[in-house]
Amino acid sequence: MELVEAIILAVLAASTPLLIAATGELVAERSGVLNLGVEGMMIVGAACGFAGAWLTGSILIGALLGILAGTLMSLVFALMALGLAVNQVATGLALTILGVGLSGLIGAGFVGERITPAVHLAIPGLTNVPLIGRVLFGENGFVYFSIALIVAVWWFLYRTRAGLILRACGDNHVSAHALGYPVLRIRTFAVMFGGACAGLAGAYLPLAYTPFFIPGMTAGRGWIALALVVFSSWRPGRLVVGAYLFGAVTILQLHAQGWGVGIPSQFMSALPYLATVIVLVLLSRARTGGSTAPAALGTVFVPDR
Repeated sequence: MELVEAIILAVLAASTPLLIAATGELVAERSGVLNLGVEGMMIVGAACGFAGAWLTGSILIGALLGILAGTLMSLVFALMALGLAVNQVATGLALTILGVGLSGLIGAGFVGERITPAVHLAIPGLTNVPLIGRVLFGENGFVYFSIALIVAVWWFLYRTRAGLILRACGDNHVSAHALGYPVLRIRTFAVMFGGACAGLAGAYLPLAYTPFFIPGMTAGRGWIALALVVFSSWRPGRLVVGAYLFGAVTILQLHAQGWGVGIPSQFMSALPYLATVIVLVLLSRARTGGSTAPAALGTVFVPDR
C-alpha cells in the first residue's frame, strides 16, 4: 500500500509541470499560434523563479517571478511572430535557444544553492488516510493549481463567448477579422497566457520538484508539453490523461530500474519519449475523436485594414 501511494505521489509530481505548460500552449494553439518556444520559456521561468525564492525566501514570489519571466519571453515571440509576421516555427526555435542561454546567465550565481521547497497541505484526520489521504489532501499548491487551471481553461473555451471567439480566430482568422474581432490582440493575449503557464511550469521544478537549480533542468519537458497538445487533439480533458500518462511512464521506468529489470538503463530512460512518439503515430493513423488541429494554426495573419 505504501509503495502504491509513493508511486502515485511521484506520478503527480512528475506530471504537474507538463500539465501546466501544455495547458498554456493549448490555449495559444487554439487561437492559431504555434509557439515552439515552450522549452525556452520554461527554463527561464525556472531560473527566475529559483532566484526570486532564494533571494526573498518566498515560494510565492518565486512563482510570480517565474510567471513574469515566461510572460516577457512570450511577448518577444508575439512581437516577432504576430507584430512583424515572422515565421512562427523559426521564431519559436529561436526563443528556445535564447531561453537556454538566458537561463544560464541568470542562474549562474545560484547553481549549488538550495531552498526550502513548497510546503504540502496537511489536514488533520484526512491527510493520514491510507492511500488516498496524501494524494488528495497532502499535495503542494502547484498540483491543486494545475487541476484548477485545466478546469478553468475547459470552461473558458467551451462555455464562454470569449472562448468561442478565440477558437474562431484559430479556425478561420479571416472570417473572425471580417466580423470585427481583433485577431492579433486576441492571439497576443493567448500567447502571453501560454508564456505565463510555461514560466510557472518551469518555476515549479526548482521550487517544488527539486529544491535547487541546475542548467537545463527542464530536460526537454517543453517539447513534451508540445507533443501532449497534439496527443490531446487540442482538448483539455484529453490533455489531463496525456500528462498523467507520460508522468506515469517516467516514474515507472525509474522504479523498473530500481527493481533490477534486465533492460538497458539507456532504453528505460528513453521509454517516456518513445511512448510519446508511438502515441502520436497511432493518433495520426486513426482520428476517431473527430477533433483536428485548428485550421489556421501556424498561419501568418496580416490584417488588410
